[in-house]
Amino acid sequence: MKPRNQVSRSAVELIKRFEGYRRKSAQLPDGRWTIGYGHTLTAREGAEVSEQDAEALLLYDLIAISHSINEWVFTPLSQNQFDALAAFAFNIGLENFRRSSVLRRLNEGGLIQAACAMELWRKAEFEGETIVVDALVRRRSAEKTLFLTPVDGWVPAPSPVVRPNIDLDASGVVPRQTPTALSAPMVGAKAIVERDEAHQEQPVGVVLEDDQQSPAAAAAAAVSSRLSGIFSEPLHKGPVVDLPPRLVLEEPEPATIGGFPQPPEPAFVLTSPGEEEFAASEPYETPKLELVAANESEPEPNLFEAASAAPEVEAVLEPAPPEFELPPSAAPAPVKRPSLVSAVGLAGAGVTLFGGCLFWALNMPQPQTVGGLNPGTVVWLAGIAGVGLIGVAVYMILDRLGRPDVEHVDAVLERDE
Repeated sequence: MKPRNQVSRSAVELIKRFEGYRRKSAQLPDGRWTIGYGHTLTAREGAEVSEQDAEALLLYDLIAISHSINEWVFTPLSQNQFDALAAFAFNIGLENFRRSSVLRRLNEGGLIQAACAMELWRKAEFEGETIVVDALVRRRSAEKTLFLTPVDGWVPAPSPVVRPNIDLDASGVVPRQTPTALSAPMVGAKAIVERDEAHQEQPVGVVLEDDQQSPAAAAAAAVSSRLSGIFSEPLHKGPVVDLPPRLVLEEPEPATIGGFPQPPEPAFVLTSPGEEEFAASEPYETPKLELVAANESEPEPNLFEAASAAPEVEAVLEPAPPEFELPPSAAPAPVKRPSLVSAVGLAGAGVTLFGGCLFWALNMPQPQTVGGLNPGTVVWLAGIAGVGLIGVAVYMILDRLGRPDVEHVDAVLERDE
């Protein structure tokens, strides 16, 4: 039979420290009344209790809490674990405790996981929003500490042997928003909660005035100012020197004569030793070059003397290539294409041969082998030869139609000459 646990003085003192003593009854926002150390069952308007009576009412409330824990938890618990669960269930309520992950972890045998799951219950509704309450964070920490306190003493975990590492799975336990410090006055006809500005958590060593920027904003402004100063300054300091104007050469439009563009007139004057200067505005004529055969004995003319002797030099820019004539023996003979008559004759022979072999193979009885030679094989070979003749005839016809006749082309050329 499972033993029945009861709360000890540790649970009572923990609850009294976080609940606070209220001598006169006060009305809750939901319409109920509270008095003493969070007692609501028999509280009514105008009631007043002493500290001893308030503690007796607390013990009365813990009877139902203890009974529920004994009924719902199937894992053996120590006294500290039972007291921590009693304080935790008294704060969140029996219905929330019954469907919480803390009870599920306990029944699974995960006591450490159950203690960590207590820290998830740290938020409350305040002024229409759900916030992390500073007092609930501290209460969950105290309950978790009592739950993890062993009865027989602490188990050693020396640092040189067991070096702790960061547990990324516990990142959800750290609140993302700063917990709000709230205060609940224990006097008055209304049970209210208000912000406690005196105990609100502030950054250590940083006190911001109303018109003072945060350290991050001040650092960002300093970096922005420095960067703007660097990029606004010129790269090279010194006297300002005006750059000379850029020389822009305008190319004149080419003159056209008869619809063809002419070369532009040069803007300079050509001079030669011993001759008068002549303006470049005179019509420009392309010099003509005379070709001299290599086998002639005339000396090679001097280009500089020719230029000084005559101002105009005729040149042929596109000389005609020399014509070479091959001897009759070396000239290739014209290739004559086969006539269409011979091609049609080969095609007719091939069709006749193939058709006769096919007719013989289909209508004649199977012949007997004569002298080791089968007549049927000879017939099939003759049929294949007929197919070959048809192919050669087709090639000749296509070649004839695709290329012109050499004799006809020669006749046309001779007529044109």
